[in-house]
Amino acid sequence: MSDETDAEPKEISLYEAVGGDPFFGELVHRFYLGVESDPVLGPMYPADDMDGAKERLMLFLIQFWGGPTTYSDNRGHPRLRMRHAPFPVDRAARDAWLHHMRAAVDSMLGRVDGGQPVIDALMGYFERSAEFMRNVDEPTADSEGPAGL
Repeated sequence: MSDETDAEPKEISLYEAVGGDPFFGELVHRFYLGVESDPVLGPMYPADDMDGAKERLMLFLIQFWGGPTTYSDNRGHPRLRMRHAPFPVDRAARDAWLHHMRAAVDSMLGRVDGGQPVIDALMGYFERSAEFMRNVDEPTADSEGPAGL
């Protein structure tokens, strides 16, 4: 017979920690408020399918953070880099995307029971992913040659 006090606490997913679908729905809504008017990102989204883009991002984030697998059930493997390949993702696009995502995440801080550690986990993932999506080779300061030439 097992003593309940000996049971290890059940680890919960970030999805559960933030309250599930409503959190991610609101996060995506707030993110796209910035994206829709962004001069770099806005043109990358088809105006007639903005709702589709919002739905796909929300379902992806829900699944990634431990929620239902609706995204993969409907679209298959995420293949994020492949799906974004048609869009020129350079430093400016990466930075704009991160700017709007950070604003959305920061605006949700008061709604997160886990507080700053949850925010840090979200932003750590978003920062790595945004860099991974870059698909435009750009010269670095080191590769531009001597100054003035």
